[in-house]
Amino acid sequence: MDNAIEARGLVKTYRGGVRALDGVSLAVETGSVFGLLGPNGAGKSTAVKILTTLSRPDTGEAFVAGHDVLRHPAKVRLAIGCVAQKSGLDLQATGRENLLLQGRVYGMRGAALHSRAQELIDRFGLAEAADRTVRTYSGGMQRKLDVAVGLMHRPQVLFLDEPTTGLDPEARVDMWNEIARLAGDEGLTILMTTHYLEEADGLARRLAIVDRGRVVAEGT
Repeated sequence: MDNAIEARGLVKTYRGGVRALDGVSLAVETGSVFGLLGPNGAGKSTAVKILTTLSRPDTGEAFVAGHDVLRHPAKVRLAIGCVAQKSGLDLQATGRENLLLQGRVYGMRGAALHSRAQELIDRFGLAEAADRTVRTYSGGMQRKLDVAVGLMHRPQVLFLDEPTTGLDPEARVDMWNEIARLAGDEGLTILMTTHYLEEADGLARRLAIVDRGRVVAEGT
């Protein structure tokens, strides 16, 4: 099976000599869920920033959906969805408006834009809240909308950076079910960072444990 994500020897050092990544290499099979585990400060988010073109490594190379993240970042961005740790939603806009804005950013227009937004609203159980401002949403509802926004343009690869942190148990289970469905039904490739061992165990086909900028274990 081809790899949707490949990283080789990624090194990243921040000001002050803090080495966030120290030779990280990863391979994520197309259509699978891959878990990236590790404590705070281990380098998980830095790796995701590089793979999503938000940061550049000092050395090393990475490919996402067949595109070099350094040479062809625009092609990578068209191929991916990204749900960051901190929500990027416009709290003053409605859920529907957030989805429509994301679609327009990716060039979607007309009936296709509106039907895709409605499809995701229904899929994530947000129909009753779709036309309310996002600041009135619960934490679980906002997180569902975050993921829906990341899926608006039908990406090939989805990055989820600690998608269930701060959710109550019921909302967390709902999110787990949706992630499993995305990988199973749609064949989407998902790279997910998490602190929760049970989350990785239940969702990821393979995982890597990162500590102090290095992959210390990888496997099923």
